[in-house]
Amino acid sequence: MRLHRSTALSIASVAAVAALLAGCSSGDAPTPTTTTTAAAAVDACEATSGSASESVTVTGDFGVTPTVDFAAGITADVTERTEIVTGTGPEMTTGQTAIIGYSIYDGTTAELVDTVGMDGGDPAAIPVDTSTYLTGLIKTFGCEPTGTRVVSVVPAAEAFGEQGNETLGVSPGDSLVMVIDVKPIRATGADQPVVEGQPAVSLAEDGTPSIAIPATAPPADLQVTVLKKGTGSALTADATAYVQYVGEKWSDGTMFDESWTTGVRNFPLANVVPGFSQGLTGQTIGSQVLIVIPPGLGYGEAGSSDNALAGETLVFVVDILTATASAAQ
Repeated sequence: MRLHRSTALSIASVAAVAALLAGCSSGDAPTPTTTTTAAAAVDACEATSGSASESVTVTGDFGVTPTVDFAAGITADVTERTEIVTGTGPEMTTGQTAIIGYSIYDGTTAELVDTVGMDGGDPAAIPVDTSTYLTGLIKTFGCEPTGTRVVSVVPAAEAFGEQGNETLGVSPGDSLVMVIDVKPIRATGADQPVVEGQPAVSLAEDGTPSIAIPATAPPADLQVTVLKKGTGSALTADATAYVQYVGEKWSDGTMFDESWTTGVRNFPLANVVPGFSQGLTGQTIGSQVLIVIPPGLGYGEAGSSDNALAGETLVFVVDILTATASAAQ
């Protein structure tokens, strides 16, 4: 289908902050537009617990800005990480896109330099790719299951090196301490009342939706039903949405596309079929949305193109995980 200092950051701000964590300290590396990346030279899963990471005290619940205590000047030879909370969800392996919240500290000064996605703020979407993002960042959460909170100590060589990062206030040669929450890759919003006459949606234990389409004629107009209401920012028409989704044909219930077996996908809303864009624009991060798209807002009426979905009414269930503004891509 054609279809990245405040915890209350806007969609655009989340994109800008994620760019600051790219491998280039100037922050000019673009956020990838796909969620499948080439194998990195560095093993994203290789970091282990060590004396440095174990010396950092982290308190506070998952998803809440942590209280962190460590000695100024802390560093390590290579990135060390220690789990504070161990999750039970899927592991974020190379090629996947993780949805994370983080608090990052300058290890040399012990000062907080950046925090995103805590206390209900919009999380960042970061591909598990050490060739694009800071090696120490990816080694902090690479191969960790969702639901995990982990703390790391990152040496300068795997952070911003001898360049530092002036924007974040990290001096050349400074180490970093990171606390990262690996967020669920499913909608976490509040359940909404069932709307009669719409396809029925049930969820597997891992959040994968199943759709029961009624044996009636499809609606002529776009139908949008919020199944779970998130508390994050509202998507704008120019946003890139990071989602999990299932798509089926109303005519026979055949699934024609999904992300749950492959991982988080992202779509610039300006580049998808009109019904998909209209159905997601204005919806909030953390929401799950049922979208029924008539042919005229999908792939056109039957015979209008060679697309196999021409003439079909499309039914989507979309979990909105986060988003970035196109201007920051």
